[in-house]
Amino acid sequence: MHLMEQVPWLQVKDLKKVFRSGDADLVLFENLSFRAFRGEMLAIVGESGAGKSTLLHLVGALDRPSAGQVLCGGVDLQTLSQDEAADFRSRQVGFVWQFHYLLPEFSALENVAMPLLARGEARSPSEAEAAGWLGQVGLGERGHHRAGELSGGEQQRVALARALITKPKLLLADEPTGDLDSKTADAVFALISRLHCDFQLTSLIATHNMAFARKCDRVLRLHGGKIEEIARESLPA
Repeated sequence: MHLMEQVPWLQVKDLKKVFRSGDADLVLFENLSFRAFRGEMLAIVGESGAGKSTLLHLVGALDRPSAGQVLCGGVDLQTLSQDEAADFRSRQVGFVWQFHYLLPEFSALENVAMPLLARGEARSPSEAEAAGWLGQVGLGERGHHRAGELSGGEQQRVALARALITKPKLLLADEPTGDLDSKTADAVFALISRLHCDFQLTSLIATHNMAFARKCDRVLRLHGGKIEEIARESLPA
C-alpha cells in the first residue's frame, strides 16, 4: 500500500501552547496541524525559541497543550491520566535529547536496561536485551564501561539504544547531534536513519542541521507561532 493511502499514525490538530509570563500570556504557537504516517521521518526546523522542543514534549505526552489534539496510533493523548500517559511514554515513545542524560555511576549496559527495569521487568532478561541493543548501535564491547568513560558519540549511541529498548513506535529526537563534532554527528545521524528504517519507526527530529533535515522524508518549519511544510530542496546548504 502506498504511504499516503494509509491512516496517519500521528495526527496533530489545531495545537496551541500558552505560557504564563508575569501578568501576561505568551502564545508560543497556535493552530498547529500536521500528520505523519508510520515509517516516516520528519524534520522539525526553526530558530531557537520557536517551540520545537515544546512540540516534541506535547507529541510525547510529556506536557499537555493549551488547546488542540494529539493522536498517536489512535490514542488521544489529552484523554490520558498521568499514570496512563507515563505508561504510553514507556511503551510507545523513545526519546533522544541533545544531552544524553546517562547516569554516570552506571555502566552502558545498565543505562540501556534502565527503562525495562523501571517498569518492573527482571534484571537478567533486561540486561540481555540491553546487550542486544548495544550491539545494534555498535557498542557491543563497551557494555561494562561507565558512561563517563565513553566518548560523546558513544554516549549518544547508548542513549539511542536506551530509547529503543522498549520497542517504541515513535522516536522523538531533539537536536540529537547538536553536541557532537561534524564527523561524529554524521555517524550518529546515519545510525538513527538505519534504525528508523529497520524498525519502521515514525520519527520526528528537531534539528538545526539542514544537511540532516534534507535527508528526512519531509521538513516542517516552525516560525512565528505557525508550522508549514517546506521543500527539502529549499533548505540552505
